[in-house]
Amino acid sequence: MNTDQLVGRQVLLGRVAVAACAPYLLLKLLWVLGHDIGIVDVGRVGRGTWIAGNVVTFLMDAVAAAIAYTLTRPSGVRAPAWLLALPLWMASGLLTPLMITVPTGSAVAALTGAANPMASGDFLEPWVYVLVYGAFIVEGLTLLGAFWCYAHQRWGTLLRRRLESVPAPAPGVRAARRLLGVPAAVLLAVLGIVDVLWGLGVPTGPGAAALPARSVVTATSGVVQGLLALAGAAGLAALLFPRWGRVRRLRTRVPLALAWLGSATVFAWGGTMWLSWAVADALTGDGSAPTRGLPGLAGALELVAGLVVLCLGSLALAAETACPVPSSAPGRKRVGTF
Repeated sequence: MNTDQLVGRQVLLGRVAVAACAPYLLLKLLWVLGHDIGIVDVGRVGRGTWIAGNVVTFLMDAVAAAIAYTLTRPSGVRAPAWLLALPLWMASGLLTPLMITVPTGSAVAALTGAANPMASGDFLEPWVYVLVYGAFIVEGLTLLGAFWCYAHQRWGTLLRRRLESVPAPAPGVRAARRLLGVPAAVLLAVLGIVDVLWGLGVPTGPGAAALPARSVVTATSGVVQGLLALAGAAGLAALLFPRWGRVRRLRTRVPLALAWLGSATVFAWGGTMWLSWAVADALTGDGSAPTRGLPGLAGALELVAGLVVLCLGSLALAAETACPVPSSAPGRKRVGTF
């Protein structure tokens, strides 16, 4: 695919992503303004908490819409890499599990006859879930697709290169990256196994009893998040040791995408969730959120693992994009592996 085709596809996908954000933003705005459209049980959540939560999620999706719009503009390719990569990393972690969990969990519920909380109508009317999650799936596919086109325009030379041919960093830099990256990869793998076990209902210690009651959808979500974390561990390990066995034949985009999605998922759905629970516990003091015991430890470790991988990626991006590629690829910069 040539550059013009990539640009055209990026613009189209970015525009669809902006449109996909509109239903969610409109619904959240109505809820913030006091309209209870689609809400069955208004009293389940305190009004102040409800408004605060909707304001935060409105702003998060507004940022996604702004990023999608930026990807439709010629200036988007010239924007600082971190300005797009950081929010898109977070968006990847939030949207990718949703895109897999919602249809998979609904299918499992339909096949097994288990209760589907999205169809129960005890808090929100079913059409709200269809509208919101349907929009999220379209938004995720198009937003991440637009970013994929953007990344191939900006770093296509590296992304298509096999790991064995990527220039190695200086020995000291490589050692420092492995010193941080290897424990992070191990941590991602352990957390992934724990999430899969919890999702399957396998007890992993007395602390597991502190987990919220699980429906078929939340159980599916645990399995999906665990598998993504395991994929992230594998991708990070391949980037850290790019010349091991058959790994060397992989194109850089494969382990990089795995490490990106796995670390983002762990951070977005594990780390930040634990952090929000911890803040809520500190403010209310009721201790009802699962911030203690094994679930609390897992959440804190997910926050740490995500931040470590984010820092490694940011440092690698900052260091390697400063190094020009050979003259055979004028005007481009390269990004090295971990």
